[in-house]
Amino acid sequence: MSQPVNYLECWTAVATSLFAQALVGEPALTESLPKPLPAGSFGFVANIAGDEQGRFAIMLDGELVEAPFFGEGSDQKAGWAELLKETVEAAAGELLAKTGKKCQVTSFLPIVSENKLSRAFQLASGGRSWVVLVNSDLRLPKADDDAVKPAAKASKKADKQDDASAKATPSANAAAERPDSREPEAGAPPRKDMGDVLSPGLQLLLDVELEASLRFGSREMPLGEILDLGPGDVVQLDRHVSDPVDLIVGDKIVARGEVVLVNGNFGLRVTEVAEPQRRLESIRCLF
Repeated sequence: MSQPVNYLECWTAVATSLFAQALVGEPALTESLPKPLPAGSFGFVANIAGDEQGRFAIMLDGELVEAPFFGEGSDQKAGWAELLKETVEAAAGELLAKTGKKCQVTSFLPIVSENKLSRAFQLASGGRSWVVLVNSDLRLPKADDDAVKPAAKASKKADKQDDASAKATPSANAAAERPDSREPEAGAPPRKDMGDVLSPGLQLLLDVELEASLRFGSREMPLGEILDLGPGDVVQLDRHVSDPVDLIVGDKIVARGEVVLVNGNFGLRVTEVAEPQRRLESIRCLF
């Protein structure tokens, strides 16, 4: 019988794929027997909130800072911090896609040790290997724990809660209603329905499929450098890895956001969107 999909399983899939794509030498991350970490080990802990909540810690072999996985001359420890933060955030997206569970990373901090262990891995490249240890201390929220109790206990608890619900505080009622009655944040502009800005003629185009692409950055290169490019060469763009990327439709920027992995494919978690009228300008590519 297969194990239920959880955050740890999603992180394992995301990290295995992302490490091979993002690191120099395409190292392989595979599960292994636990091994002690050598001196100088370092790590990071993510605090997760949502349908699964708690701590998720990753400890790395200290010798990884000597391996140029992020390129010669780069700050390897800072590179690992950025990459691992991306994996824990992408794992939340993977969990949502596979199970419908929603969770988010509320903080991501460096640590020097971790007392517990959930799973051990080795990262192998070029005949060498390094230890990677993970501790997933995530659990279901208490409300979900109560839901799986025996029916008799759940029924008694429900009877007691019927009276208590009438005396619930406004904050408690707001929390219970949040999924269906979420109010806009203070100061945030009201969200516009696209139907309010479309003429009847434009509404006929709503099912037309447009090509959307992500733009990670750009740079100008002399023709000589372009002709000299070969396998293994690295082209540095004008955008930092932590900067948002652009969603382009018909040469117009319609949104910006963070790159995530969803079912092994790249995706975009939108953080900014253009005004509806500006998004409509992208349909000029149809004419």
